[in-house]
Amino acid sequence: MAINSRLLWSIYAPYIYDFVGLKRSLGYKYEEEGRLLYKFDQFILEQGHNSLGLTKEISDRWAARRYNEAEITIYSKVKVVKQMMEYLRDQGIKTYVPQLPKYPGCTFIPYIYSQEEINAIFHACDSLRMKCRNVYSCLLIMPCLLRLLYGTGIRISEALSLQNKDVNLSEKYLTLIDTKNGKDRMIPISDSLMAVCNDYLVNRDKLPVSGVKRQNGSFFVSLNGGVCKHDAVHRWFRKVLEIAGIPFTGNRKGPRIHDIRHTFACHSFLKLSYEGLDLYCSWPYLSTYLGHQSLASTEQYIRLTSQMYPELLRDTDGLYVDILPDVPSTM
Repeated sequence: MAINSRLLWSIYAPYIYDFVGLKRSLGYKYEEEGRLLYKFDQFILEQGHNSLGLTKEISDRWAARRYNEAEITIYSKVKVVKQMMEYLRDQGIKTYVPQLPKYPGCTFIPYIYSQEEINAIFHACDSLRMKCRNVYSCLLIMPCLLRLLYGTGIRISEALSLQNKDVNLSEKYLTLIDTKNGKDRMIPISDSLMAVCNDYLVNRDKLPVSGVKRQNGSFFVSLNGGVCKHDAVHRWFRKVLEIAGIPFTGNRKGPRIHDIRHTFACHSFLKLSYEGLDLYCSWPYLSTYLGHQSLASTEQYIRLTSQMYPELLRDTDGLYVDILPDVPSTM
């Protein structure tokens, strides 16, 4: 949620508004940072701190680990307050500027679903049912959404941001606008995924909601035609994992819905190799397709795929072939 849609009440409130506005005027999205500064505003109120200028004591309390916080979260919240305090200092306000902790090393290993698990996920999401009436439910979108994530490899945030005008089923492509790393992308979709999306639209367009077909309306909607929330989708996905018999090991450990994107990349490399294209030859294609800022971001998928299927690392001749995995239809 944008910072300017939240009410800030601490003594830092006007400076936070100005600082976030400055960052966005320079081209930064500053969405997550805005959320952290909102939490910082609430923290300052809780501390009863009512004078401008941060103290080391208050800074240390802000940086202290909360329940279930990861190292990267601590780093991020200290970083944004450090930037904020540097801004205040530039305005002539005397304040303590926190020191950044050491950047946490990345030890996370994504979960790669097997083809059997992917099929189980699709079967599970087709069997979902509501236990009570809820017009805000996003149950309707789950069979199509999960197949779209697997069939294209786009991020969950990109999928939920799709508008009707961004989905061209007649020519079989999606348009992603201003995504992570500031990139616009056109994403081809397979015939099987096109059929899934058409099935979803047939049911969505029966909703007794005005404007559901408007061009700038959301492609994925709740039962009342509203925008589907990330948290609601993640809760349904936990239920899908349970039905599919895939153990959930805990927050930040997964399996996560974002791991479907990782699975798409590895399964695409696998398919390319089976069709005669060497993994390293396909590396630049997939990097561009996924919207990565650099080839290094895609390299982890080559390592993961080669670890799972070591026989694929071989020298072969081949041509560019279709990388999109087949998507089974909904029930």
